[in-house]
Amino acid sequence: MAMIRNQRRHRMVALTLILPFTLIFAVVFAYPIAEVIRLSFTNATLIGGGEWIGLENYRELLDDRLFYTSLKNNGYFVLLTVIPTTLIALCIALMVQRLKGRMQALVLAMFFLPYILPVSVVTQIWAWMLDFQFGILQPLLEQIAGKPVPVFKNPYWVMPSVALVTIWWTNGFNVLLLLAGLRNIPTDLYEAAALDGANRRQQFRRVTWPLLWPVVALVLTLQLILQLKIFDQIYLLSEGGPFNNSSVLLLMVYREAFQQNNGGYAAAISLVVFLLIVAVSVLQYQILRIRGRR
Repeated sequence: MAMIRNQRRHRMVALTLILPFTLIFAVVFAYPIAEVIRLSFTNATLIGGGEWIGLENYRELLDDRLFYTSLKNNGYFVLLTVIPTTLIALCIALMVQRLKGRMQALVLAMFFLPYILPVSVVTQIWAWMLDFQFGILQPLLEQIAGKPVPVFKNPYWVMPSVALVTIWWTNGFNVLLLLAGLRNIPTDLYEAAALDGANRRQQFRRVTWPLLWPVVALVLTLQLILQLKIFDQIYLLSEGGPFNNSSVLLLMVYREAFQQNNGGYAAAISLVVFLLIVAVSVLQYQILRIRGRR
């Protein structure tokens, strides 16, 4: 009897500890997802129940040219940011690791400082620096292009420019993750490799890279998820222009929901974006994990 009472007591304690998380999860995650799924099968406005129309929103989405344009722009932005920002962060982390004392802390703070700024401040800074008439970076662009370039109104420059802003803004967090991974590598391994005659390149290839790979895979996965959800920088810098050359999927959701008052169609797009992010991120993580085992 005492054993049964103890088991019941343990179960009650476990349920008491789990219940708050379960309630919060249901309110802020499970219920909104269920509601989005329901709305995606209706012609509801932003506020209202709407009528059931089945798969009509998804049929309309498959015939929407802007959807394919936005999907292509999302993929282009991922190519411009995910791997480049990871490589840049790795180079910075390797550089910072060699510094000591206050100099290391100062350099690390300089790279991390942009990450704590809100996106509105970041975009305002870069909009000013890249301004067509008064931007302090326009002379550099003029040397490259041969003339001043309105980067956020030019179809060829807009996405690379937004990618540059994003890398500058978010890279500090990646540097911290990679630096933490580098610090967890035992120094004894480097000493043993040096005794065996390995140079710095061989030490990086045989010691640093294999042991740092799990952190690199984590950074790549996090960056993929974040960049597939790109919205703020696009909305504040280019608003999807010019001629939808920087339109992305979440910007479509915003326009349909808050400008066109088409809640059902916006819910369908949101659900497609959610499934796309889940599928791509899980696939990438599995590929990177398999790659890490080799």
